[in-house]
Amino acid sequence: MSTPLVSHFSLHLQELRKRTLISFLAVVIFTAIAYFFSEHITRFFMEPLLKAHPALAKLVYTNLTEAFVSYLKVSLLVGLIASFPVVLYEIWMFVAPGLRKNEKTTALKVVLVATFLFAGGVVFAYFVVLPEALSFLMSFTREGLEPLPKLDSYLTFIARASLAFGLAFEIPFLMVAAGKTGIVPKKYFEKNRKYYYLIILALAFLLTVGDLFSALLLAIPLFGLYEGGVLILRTLSTPA
Repeated sequence: MSTPLVSHFSLHLQELRKRTLISFLAVVIFTAIAYFFSEHITRFFMEPLLKAHPALAKLVYTNLTEAFVSYLKVSLLVGLIASFPVVLYEIWMFVAPGLRKNEKTTALKVVLVATFLFAGGVVFAYFVVLPEALSFLMSFTREGLEPLPKLDSYLTFIARASLAFGLAFEIPFLMVAAGKTGIVPKKYFEKNRKYYYLIILALAFLLTVGDLFSALLLAIPLFGLYEGGVLILRTLSTPA
C-alpha cells in the first residue's frame, strides 16, 4: 500500500539530487573560470582600499599558502555570484511541477527579480558602501600607526560584505516568498513595519562596522526594498 508513496518520494528525491548537482556544477564551473582571472579580479577588489588610502602601495601576506588560498576565495566569491541565477532557476524548476500555470509564471518573474536584487546588492556594496567604510577604517592612520592590511583578511572582508549586501537586497523576495507560502499572513510585514525598520537599522550598523554614514547608505535602500515587498504582497492579495 505504501509503494506509490515511496515511489513518489523517490522521484522527488531524484529530482532534488539532480537540481542540487546542477547547481553545484554551476558553482564549480564559474569558480574555475574565475580562477583563471583571479589576479585581475583581486586587483579590481583592491581598488576601493587603494583609493581610500592612496599612500598604501600594496597588501601583504604572512603565510606561504595565503596568496593561493586568497585567490581561491576570490574565485569562489565570483563563482557564487555568477552562478546565483542558475541556482535560483534550479530551485524554481524543482518547485515548478507543484505550481499552477499562472503561479509558475509568477515564480519565474520572482526568480529573475531576485537575481537582479542580489546583483544590485553586490554592486551597491562595492561602489557605494565599501569606499565609505574603508575610508572610515583607514582614517585611524596616525604617525607611528601604519596600516598593513593582509591580503587574505581584506579579501575575506570584501567577500563577506558583498554576499551580505547581496542577500540583504533579497528582502522583497523573502517577504513575498513568506507571504505566498503562508509562513506569515500577507499583512504581517505591513503591520510590523516599525520593528523591522529597527532591525534594518541595527543590521546596517553592524554590516558597516559602526560607521554611521555608511549605515545610513545601506539602511535607506533597504527601507525602500522593504516597502517594495509590502507593496508587492498588497498587490498579490488584492482580488483580480
